[in-house]
Amino acid sequence: MPNIHSIAFIKKAGVIACFFLIAHISVRATDKVWLFNPEVQKAYQLVLNLQPEMAMAQLAKVPDKSNELYKMYIVSLSETADVLITEDPTKIELLERNFKQRLESLDKLASGPEVLFLQAELNLQRGFNMLNNGQEFNAVFAIRRAYNITNECIKKYPDFIPIKKTYGVLQVMLGSIPEKYAWFMGILGMRGSVVVGQKNLGDLRVSKSSLSSEATILLFTVKGFINQQFGEAAKGMMDYLKEQPESKLGLFVAINMLMKDSQAETALTLFQTLDKIPQGLSMYYADYLHGDALLQKGEYQKAIACYQKFQKGYRSQSFKKDSYYKIGICHWLLNDPANAKINFEKAKVTGKESAEPDKYAAKQLEESYLANQKLLKARFATDGGYYDQAALALQSIAPTELKIKKEQAELLYRKARLAHKLHDYTTAKSYYQQCINFTNDNPWYFAANSALQMGYLAQEQKDYASAKKYFELALSYKRHEYKNSIDSKAKFALEQIKNAAKG
Repeated sequence: MPNIHSIAFIKKAGVIACFFLIAHISVRATDKVWLFNPEVQKAYQLVLNLQPEMAMAQLAKVPDKSNELYKMYIVSLSETADVLITEDPTKIELLERNFKQRLESLDKLASGPEVLFLQAELNLQRGFNMLNNGQEFNAVFAIRRAYNITNECIKKYPDFIPIKKTYGVLQVMLGSIPEKYAWFMGILGMRGSVVVGQKNLGDLRVSKSSLSSEATILLFTVKGFINQQFGEAAKGMMDYLKEQPESKLGLFVAINMLMKDSQAETALTLFQTLDKIPQGLSMYYADYLHGDALLQKGEYQKAIACYQKFQKGYRSQSFKKDSYYKIGICHWLLNDPANAKINFEKAKVTGKESAEPDKYAAKQLEESYLANQKLLKARFATDGGYYDQAALALQSIAPTELKIKKEQAELLYRKARLAHKLHDYTTAKSYYQQCINFTNDNPWYFAANSALQMGYLAQEQKDYASAKKYFELALSYKRHEYKNSIDSKAKFALEQIKNAAKG
């Protein structure tokens, strides 16, 4: 849930006037599932459609004071989603002020399940906002408060359904945290389990709660990014879109899952749908993903245009380095080395190296040679699901063509990935093992991910001893660009094996 990379339209006075009349709230009997009335539900759906201004206008039509806690939740969710998507630094500061005001207002109310849920949820959202703003230390303590309040709510009110969302997210997040941070979380008394987190999100998803839509999106995001069950996650999100076809958030998550499942062609149809919904938040990160899909398809000029649109609109420095690197790749694959080198040089001095694609780009930019075009085409075509193109590219590589050991290792890895995607598991395992043996302890991710994939193949065959061996091997690699994500996936898989043994 695993970095699961995102307010101007609400003036401070307006927030206080409309949504912070907490002192006058008439607290009704606890709603154990949180089933919104039609007016509030419409505003909530507009938030999931990433149309915050329309959502706020809709909430303004709901004068009933008994809905104030619902409204606070919806406004806070809207603002948090806005900041995470737009990365606007002015909104980050405003959101932090709003969090403080809301939490102070909640402190004045009698404690109960709904108040505890909101305190936990707002602290969790605040932690995400702080992480997004580079305040890692403060973020940890906001998340710890959310963790403690969530456990208090569950202990006192075990039948209160909404808390399953906060608890589920926390469990997934803490259960998939990289090993180098786990000890610190343990000192703070926080431990998690991805399996437990998924169970809680699943329970909320099938409940009568209005929060079931959020649980659906969160659950399939976890199934994809943590479980590597991209096919199931993509199908789940496509089913969700049948019910909510204008949910920009749903479209965004579905696109992510489709691309991770090597379904770039289907993802390209969803980009067209997204483009037909101009209202709401601008999703420049979707332009970055659109560029990736077109790069995978081999439409390099169109990909360049998408990356450039992303660069102009996206406020964060994340993915900027990678986008310039990929523009360079597009030019290189168009046999334009001069423009390729220009963009590679821009990539070297642009952005930061916190996101894994940026780390990977930075590593590639350290090389003194231009990458082999055929390997690049094989990589992107395989990632996009264009397997015929990938096979042709790999078949065209002569045995003596690759002089550099890293590219020789990558050839083994690319052959393994393509065979795996084509369900030729015997061939895939052979190439994965060759890649592991050949790579040895070099700081490339090929061996680490080969070990991870070998673990998955063994796990599917219920050969848990072999699976455990390979997942532990994946964790053992200390230096590569995708360490955080591969480690998170391996840790979750080991947890699954442990639970299977108990069962």
